Amino acid sequence: MCFYYSLKGLYFNSMKKMTLLETQIAIKYLKDKFESLLAKKLSLVRVSAPLFVEESTGLNDNLSGKEESVSFYLQDKKIEIVHSLAKWKRYALKEYHFNVGSGLYTDMNAIRKDEEMDNLHSIYVDQWDWEKIIDEKDRSRKYLFKLVNQIYSVIYKVAQISEKKWGFVYNLPNKIIKVSTKELEKLYPNKTPKDREYLFTKEHRAIFIFQIGWPLKNKLPHDLRAADYDDWKLNGDIILFDDEIDAPIELSSMGIRVDKDSLVKQLTYKDELSKLNNPYCQSILNNELPFTVGGGIGQSRLCMYYLKKKHIGEVQSSYWPEEMKKKLIEEGIEIL
Repeated sequence: MCFYYSLKGLYFNSMKKMTLLETQIAIKYLKDKFESLLAKKLSLVRVSAPLFVEESTGLNDNLSGKEESVSFYLQDKKIEIVHSLAKWKRYALKEYHFNVGSGLYTDMNAIRKDEEMDNLHSIYVDQWDWEKIIDEKDRSRKYLFKLVNQIYSVIYKVAQISEKKWGFVYNLPNKIIKVSTKELEKLYPNKTPKDREYLFTKEHRAIFIFQIGWPLKNKLPHDLRAADYDDWKLNGDIILFDDEIDAPIELSSMGIRVDKDSLVKQLTYKDELSKLNNPYCQSILNNELPFTVGGGIGQSRLCMYYLKKKHIGEVQSSYWPEEMKKKLIEEGIEIL
C-alpha cells in the first residue's frame, strides 16, 4: 500500500526513502505536532531559555557528575554552555509567577562534548525541557505516574498521526508499563542494567523505569543521576523499543524535584555536600523555590523513532568523525 501526502507542493511517497529535504520537512511537521499536543496536555507555556549560565550559580545540569561543560570566560566570570535546564526551569517558574498545576517548556539546545557518539548519541542535544509547579502533597509516585501516562498519550497520538500520514507501523501498546529498578534487578539478577532495559523493553514495547539513582542489591545504581534536582525515589525514564536499531531508545528523563531533605540525603551519598553553598541549593534549603516536576524529551530521538531512521544524524545536524561518516555512507545512511 502506498501513502502520499503533500506539503507546500512536495509529494512524499512512503514506499520510497525520504530525501534530505523531505526529511527536514517531516521533522518540522512532527516537532510542531508533538509540541502543541504536549503543551495542551500538561498545561505548559513556551518560554525563551538560556544557552549558557554562570558556573557559580550552580544552575547547570551536572548529569552523572563526570561530564565537563563547554565553557568560556566573560571578564572574570566562568560561563558554561548548559547540559540541560533542569534547575533553571525551577527558578523561572518562580520568577514568572506560575501557579500550581501550570508550567513552562522551552526548546533546549546543548553541547555535551563528552558524549560517546553512536547512532543514538550526539554531542549536540536538542530537547523540550518542561517543568510545572505542583503541590507538596503531589510529591508522590501516583502523581508521577499520572504525568507519565499523559506524556505517553502524546507519544502514542503522534505515532497514530505518523502511521496515517506515512504508513509506518510502530506496534505501540495503548498503555505504558511501569517498572522499578529494583523489580528489574529481581527479574534479571545476572544481567547488566542495559541488558535488563533491552529485554524488558523488547517484551513490553513502551516502559517507564522509575527510581533511578540509589544503589541496588549489587551496591550499584541502575544508572547515574545528578543528586541536586531529581528525587531519586520519584524519577524515571520513558523508553520505547526501536525495531529499526533493535534497541531501547530513551526518549525522556523526568522526575519530581528534590525538596531540602532529599537534596541533603543525595548530596551526602555522592559526597557533594559542598554544592549546598551554591545559590541554587541555598534556595531549596531556604524554601524559596516552588515544588516542581519536570523533564526533558529528546526531539531528535523522537523524530528518529517516528521516521524509522537508524542514526540520529539523519534527523539533526551535528559533528561526526570521518570514520563514522564513511561507515554510514557504506550502509546507505544519509546524515543531515
